[in-house]
Amino acid sequence: MNAVIAIVGRPNVGKSSIFNRLIGRRIAIESEVPGTTRDRIYSTISIGDYQIMLVDTGGLELNVGNDIEEDIQEQSHVAIAGADIILFVVDVINGLTAEDYHAADLLRKSKKPVILLANKCDNPFLEESRYNLYELGFDEPVAITALHDSGFDELEFQIKKRLINLQFIPSEGNQEKESRIKIAFLGRPNVGKSTMINGLFGKNRVITSNIPGTTRDATEIPFEYKGIQFTLIDTAGVRRPGKIGRGLEKYSVLRTVQAVSRADICVLLLDSNEGVTHQDCHISEYVLREKKGLILAVNKMDEYKEDERDKAENRMIHQLRKNMAYLPWAPLIFTSGLKGKNLFHILEFAEEIAKERGKEISQDDLNIWLDETLAKHPPKGRKGKRRFMVRSVRQIASEPPHFLFQCDWPQIMHFSYRRYLENELRARFGFLGTAIYMSFKDSKGGL
Repeated sequence: MNAVIAIVGRPNVGKSSIFNRLIGRRIAIESEVPGTTRDRIYSTISIGDYQIMLVDTGGLELNVGNDIEEDIQEQSHVAIAGADIILFVVDVINGLTAEDYHAADLLRKSKKPVILLANKCDNPFLEESRYNLYELGFDEPVAITALHDSGFDELEFQIKKRLINLQFIPSEGNQEKESRIKIAFLGRPNVGKSTMINGLFGKNRVITSNIPGTTRDATEIPFEYKGIQFTLIDTAGVRRPGKIGRGLEKYSVLRTVQAVSRADICVLLLDSNEGVTHQDCHISEYVLREKKGLILAVNKMDEYKEDERDKAENRMIHQLRKNMAYLPWAPLIFTSGLKGKNLFHILEFAEEIAKERGKEISQDDLNIWLDETLAKHPPKGRKGKRRFMVRSVRQIASEPPHFLFQCDWPQIMHFSYRRYLENELRARFGFLGTAIYMSFKDSKGGL
């Protein structure tokens, strides 16, 4: 698993600003209003040769006023419990508060490696004041300013030092491609993930129950089918954020997000009785964000009589076209984990998708495709004298496939043209069941 690093501290010390600077884009909401971050926010980043799961949290406070604030506190406590390294943020402008001391006590009890960050060190006087933070009982604080992007080289150095001490393996130190295809089974609680894995084995390998939430952590199981090596990852059910219970269940959601990051292909299980829900769409966002392969599996089809099955399948297809229109490339399978129906088709699709993710298109084929695609539907984006135009394309990576387009004025490209290019790419070259990257670079050197 990737290392997990949680950013904690009292409200309004700059945790979300630090999170956004580390990931290189604005995901967490930044505001001067305390308590803006209501939930934990995740993102996978690279620090040196290490892959990191970075977690932003709500502020730790002494006095909790209502249920929402209590839930924010619980979110932060669970993030601390699930983290390998903790970034403890304090504000040097306003000095130490009772909440800072309270957080320091909590972190010392966790026995986790802590890096103390003295944020908002905007001038030499404030930077000197960071030495007052020694009384919190941690190592020398790292002076940073999220607003001006200073001090982050030292922060990354300190993170790498602790990753080495914890014996995490750099991704660059394991260049040999793992031959196993890693498949994560995702879905809401009690949709049948563990039952499906047991159906593949023909015996109970993971605990199953009618009680939602039986699976608490991601479980990895090696499996072989027709000479192909797989790793099956059973995960905890992901509820809507407002419905996630306290304690272990929140910790298990973090591990589920990690499982998506680690997997090559994800199987999103849908309940045939409940149809496509908002939470199913929310889970698919995890997969799209990480650019993984995806299979949609409608489970529990055994609960329909034979003369009702076609109607149930058509209803699900209609809902998927309406609610998941952004996933036309994901294969759809109707399954029964309990009866073992179509389970091995999932593995056959996974093998095919793994090949699609590794596919490399020759430059000659891409050049021909681009000429034909532009002739069929030329770009029309224009702003004053500026005109959007695609000049060239090349594939720069695989697993997942990544295509770089050289353009004039890509910033004025209409979102529908990006969708058009992706649809045409898939129509010509396939890429069944896998998300793809498409980057657009200004031919003059900008992005």
